[in-house]
Amino acid sequence: MGSSGGPLYIGFDLSTQQLKGLVVSSDLKVVNVAKFDFDSDSKGFDVEKGVLTNEAEREVFAPVAMWLQALDAVLADLKQQGLDFSLVRGISGAGQQHGSVYWNGSAERILSSLDKEKTLEDQLQLALSHPHSPNWQDASTQKECDEFDAFLGSEEELAKVTGKIYWAPDTEISAKVAPFDISDVCGMNLWDIPTNQWNERLLKLCAGEVGPEELKKKLGDVPHDGGHHLGKISNYFVERYSFHLDCIITPSTGDNPATILALPLRPLDAMVSLGTSTTFLMSTPQYKPDPSTHFFNHPTTPGLYMFMLCYKNGGLAREKVRDAINQKSETKDQSNPWSNFDRVLLETAQVGQKTDSDPMKMGLFFPRPEIVPNLRAGEWHFNYTPSHGEGLTETDEGWNHPWDDARAIVESQFLSLRLRSKELVHSPSEGIPPQPRRIYLVGGGSRNAAIAKVAGEVLGGIEGVYKLDVGENACALGAAYKAVWALERSPGQTFEDLIGQRWKEEEFVEKIADGYQPAVFEKYGQAVHGFEQMEKQILKSEADRR
Repeated sequence: MGSSGGPLYIGFDLSTQQLKGLVVSSDLKVVNVAKFDFDSDSKGFDVEKGVLTNEAEREVFAPVAMWLQALDAVLADLKQQGLDFSLVRGISGAGQQHGSVYWNGSAERILSSLDKEKTLEDQLQLALSHPHSPNWQDASTQKECDEFDAFLGSEEELAKVTGKIYWAPDTEISAKVAPFDISDVCGMNLWDIPTNQWNERLLKLCAGEVGPEELKKKLGDVPHDGGHHLGKISNYFVERYSFHLDCIITPSTGDNPATILALPLRPLDAMVSLGTSTTFLMSTPQYKPDPSTHFFNHPTTPGLYMFMLCYKNGGLAREKVRDAINQKSETKDQSNPWSNFDRVLLETAQVGQKTDSDPMKMGLFFPRPEIVPNLRAGEWHFNYTPSHGEGLTETDEGWNHPWDDARAIVESQFLSLRLRSKELVHSPSEGIPPQPRRIYLVGGGSRNAAIAKVAGEVLGGIEGVYKLDVGENACALGAAYKAVWALERSPGQTFEDLIGQRWKEEEFVEKIADGYQPAVFEKYGQAVHGFEQMEKQILKSEADRR
C-alpha cells in the first residue's frame, strides 16, 4: 500500500500482544498498516503473549520499555513502506485497559529534549517512575477494589458513581504528558461519571496521607471534548521521521472506546470483540450502571455513554480447549489450528442436548481469575434440566472431554453476554423478544465462522451476525477515525455525522451468520436461567470454602 496525496491520519493500537499503526486518508481508506508483535519482534524482553507474570501475587504486567521499542519499530516500518509522514495531519491512539504508564518528575523535561539519533527506549526509561505497567489480566488489587466498594457502601453504589471500572492509560507522542481522555478516564474508580468530575470522597480514600489535592494535581484536569487538540507533534518525530511541524496530537482513548468508534453504531447494534479478552459493547443515551457492566462517557459524543462487558477469559480460554482437542485428534490441519475445534463445535448439539430430554451441558472455563463473575481460575461443569426447576447439578456425568468443551466454552461466553445485557436491550419490533438489532464481530475470533454461528444462536440479532472486514484492526481504525473527526469536523459536528457520511458499509461489513432463530433463541433463553443459577451456586460454594 502507498500513501495518498491528501491529508493522512494515524491511529495507534497498543494491545496486549502487539502495537499496531494504521494510516487512513480523509475518506477513511486504509493506506498503510504496520505492526510489532511483542513475543516475536521484541528484543531483550522475555514475554509470553505480551506479558510477564508473577502467579504468587496474581500479577500480570508488561515492560514499558518494550512498548517504546515497538513505537520506534512501527514508525520505521511505515517509513520503509513509503509513507510520506509530511502528509500526516493528525494522530490518535487506543490503549489497553489497565496499561498505566507511571512518569516521574523529570518526564516532561526528557520528553521535550529527545535526541533524534537515539531510540525512545534508550532515552525514555529514565522518565519512568516504574518500569512495568499492569496488564488488564492482573488480579493483584482485589483488596483495594473491595475497599472502594465498602467505602461507598456496596458494589451497586460504586457502580452508580464510577461505572465500576478500573485503571486505564493515556499517553501521547507529544513533548509533554497529556491529560486523560474523557472516555478513558472512566476506566478508573475516581471519576464521577454523572457529574463529569473527580469524586472528592474517592480521591480522599485513594490519596491517603498525600491528600486529595495533591492527587488531583497529579491526575490533572480532564477536557470534556474528546477531539480537542493537545498540541503539535514532538520535534523528535519531525526530525527522525519527517512529520510535518503542524501535525496535531489528539487524545488517545481506551481500546474499547476506540473499538466502538470503528463502526458508526446505530441504536440496538451490539459489537462483540473476540480478542484475548471477550468484550460486548453498545452505545446508549441512558446511564444504567450495574456492578457487572462498565459504563464510560462516549469517547467523542457528549450526551452518549457506552457500556461494556469485559471478560479476561476470552481467546485464551478458547485456545486452551482448542489445544486439548488438537492433542487428542488423529488429524491436524497445519494451516488452520482451529479446524478440529470448529468441526467438533458444529457437530455438537446446542447446549450438548442430543434430544430435548437430555440435560443441558454448561460450564465456566477460566484459565485466569475472572472479573465477571469475580472468581478464581478454574473449570466447572454442570448439567441443567430446565423442566425440573432447580435441576442443576455440578457433575462430569455425560461429558466427553475435551470434545463437549468446544461448544460449552463458546456458549458459556455468549450466555454470559446475553445474561448481563438483557436489561440494556429491547424488542426491535412487535412480537420479537428483546435482543440486539445486529451483532458485529471484531477481533481475531471474528474470522471464525463456527463461533459466529453460535453468537447468532445465543444472542439473536434480528438482522444477523456481521464481521467488520478490518478484523483485528478495529481499535487502530477507531483511533484513526477519531483523529479524522478531530481535525476535519465543522463546529458542532458530531463524530457520528462526519464518519457516518464517509463510511461505506458495503466496504467494511460482511454478513457471516444468521441471527435470531425463534426456537433456538428460546432454548438459549432457558439456558440463560440455568447459567445464572450455575454462577450463583459456584460463587456461594467458593464463598463457603474461604
